[in-house]
Amino acid sequence: MATIQWYPGHMNKAKNQIQERLSLVDVVLEIRDARLPQSSANPLLEQIIQSKKRLIILNKKDLADPQQTSRWQDYLKQHDCSSIAIDAQHNGHLPIIIAAIEKLMAAKLEKYRKSGVKNYTIRVMCLGIPNVGKSTILNKLVGKKIAVTGNRPGVTKNQNWLKAPQQIELLDTPGVLWPKIEDQQVGLKLALSGALKADLVANEDLALFALEYWQKYYPQQLQQTYHFSDQDLADNSTELFKLLAQQSNWDHAAQKVIQDVQKGTLGRYTLDQVPLND
Repeated sequence: MATIQWYPGHMNKAKNQIQERLSLVDVVLEIRDARLPQSSANPLLEQIIQSKKRLIILNKKDLADPQQTSRWQDYLKQHDCSSIAIDAQHNGHLPIIIAAIEKLMAAKLEKYRKSGVKNYTIRVMCLGIPNVGKSTILNKLVGKKIAVTGNRPGVTKNQNWLKAPQQIELLDTPGVLWPKIEDQQVGLKLALSGALKADLVANEDLALFALEYWQKYYPQQLQQTYHFSDQDLADNSTELFKLLAQQSNWDHAAQKVIQDVQKGTLGRYTLDQVPLND
């Protein structure tokens, strides 16, 4: 598979605007996909954010493997990163985010209170790669549909300030990837989760990757969905794919596997495993 590139002009423009506006904010909300706690982290953001206070939000936890989500939160804590796991789509008010932001700002807010500033407005920038739920989270925090949402990457293209009911202002930003996704595995994970445009990776490559990953980490879900035998699961992913293709054709079989992953038919999953030696 060739190096994946999807870095349209608005993403580079957004990256530059983020750098310019970072000095205006107190806290950065970095939204990641709970199914890809590592692969959905844009390495460019590490350079941009630097020492700014940051809260990592693992969104879509209802779709992720709960045990892996818990392990990832422990891992992030060990590396001095504050994180919370949420399901923004179905959680109405998300008070946990407000509480976490206020906790990060506690020392600064106390300093302002002592100097006579009682109602300091916390300014928060919301960052992340495409299709991790940034705009959905902001709409929930604001209490009405202001930020544009959509179940496809690249919906948000502008940066807008939004006022939350609390003393918080939120800056919505477009999803920003990095220019070249050199790691083939990361590219496959992003494409399978819907963070990349569908035509950037061949369906067959995605289906084979999914079958191989589920064989290793979620074999029971494969058996329940496709009625594979133990002997079938002992074969490689290509042989499993051939079994599925016998019922229709290669392209249809590939599309079915991808849809079954994305619709949750193959169960809850996490595509990043916590590093063992870190």
